[in-house]
Amino acid sequence: MSDDLTRDALRYHAEPVPGKLATALTKPCSTQAELSLAYTPGVAAPVRAIAEEPLDAFRYTGRGNLVGVISNGTAVLGLGNTGPLASKPVMEGKAVLFKQFANIDVFDIEVEAEDPDDFVEAVARLGPTFGGINLEDIAAPACFDIERRLAERMDIPVFHDDQHGTAVIVAAGLLNALELQGKALADARIVCLGAGAAGIASMNLLLNLGARAENLRLVDRKGVIHAGRDDLNRWKAALAVETADRTLEDAVAGADVFIGVSGPDLLSPEMVASMAAGPVVFALSNPDPEIRPEVARAVREDLILATGRTDYPNQVNNVLGFPFIFRGALDVRASAINVAMTTAAVRALAELAREPVPAEVLTAYGRDDLAFGPDYIIPTPFDPRLGERVPAAVARAAVDSGVARVDLPPRYQT
Repeated sequence: MSDDLTRDALRYHAEPVPGKLATALTKPCSTQAELSLAYTPGVAAPVRAIAEEPLDAFRYTGRGNLVGVISNGTAVLGLGNTGPLASKPVMEGKAVLFKQFANIDVFDIEVEAEDPDDFVEAVARLGPTFGGINLEDIAAPACFDIERRLAERMDIPVFHDDQHGTAVIVAAGLLNALELQGKALADARIVCLGAGAAGIASMNLLLNLGARAENLRLVDRKGVIHAGRDDLNRWKAALAVETADRTLEDAVAGADVFIGVSGPDLLSPEMVASMAAGPVVFALSNPDPEIRPEVARAVREDLILATGRTDYPNQVNNVLGFPFIFRGALDVRASAINVAMTTAAVRALAELAREPVPAEVLTAYGRDDLAFGPDYIIPTPFDPRLGERVPAAVARAAVDSGVARVDLPPRYQT
């Protein structure tokens, strides 16, 4: 970051009070009568009700609109293992996004537990507090096992945003980009550079949406993940393919799609030039992408390109997904966030980008025009329709897939 941005960011977090979060009362408590309702003796009434019927906690407490954003700090942004304490600004930031975009309350919790067993035990015991758990900035491959074990133990949604949040936005953008290029997902040759949480989850979601395993190439630091390698963990091994490709250069040649969730400047202009006609490049390393857009466009005028940055078109931003996915899940008291729900979010986002853009979005971004096309394949974060379309699609999928515990709210039934 520049010196100016560093200075401004530190001031923003320190003044006028430290941090970005505070608690707020939702009920009055300024008289003796109100105090007797808020605490003793009145509070005994909801205690008895919940002891008799646990689901009444959603009626009498804030549990149904409360998400735990939880990390052990082992993979913070692009900074690595900074530890749980240094992860707190990021977790507070995630809480701000939940509240700003979906009006969901958050407790951020930073856990001193690098050992997966310790972390799972600590988080699982917090279950009665929350309506959902958003895991954040946990290193792969431990993150896969942690999420699975917590989902099995808890009766509320457990969602690792670095995996599934990224995958949802990547998939939504890719469906639209391929359509614009006149290609089908089932036929597309797709290369993903980066075999951590985001890369593996993105490939798995694309398979669920119709991509074919034989067309996928996942690439890690040692090269293409192929069936002949004996150094793969079980998550990588599940995506290994029979192929003669061994390097990124091999995999990219003739490919329709490149997805980068790795590091800066790893995709060369020569590699982009070797891709198939009408290529799609998602260079998502942030702040420095795998290839800069101006460099990629200098060698391929026919490409569609997305990054993780706000200063280029087509920003792949997780804030398009996780607040609204949780909103839909919480509104039907879902016991999980499953593939049906994430797939519904993908399709809702993709469809929204094809519709006319509201005037308030144009104003927010200082644009005169914005329409579905190579420079607009996914909605912008400040599109007010996100809060309607994505939660509704997710909630309906939860009901249809049997993980909802109440019916669709009336506002989702239209």
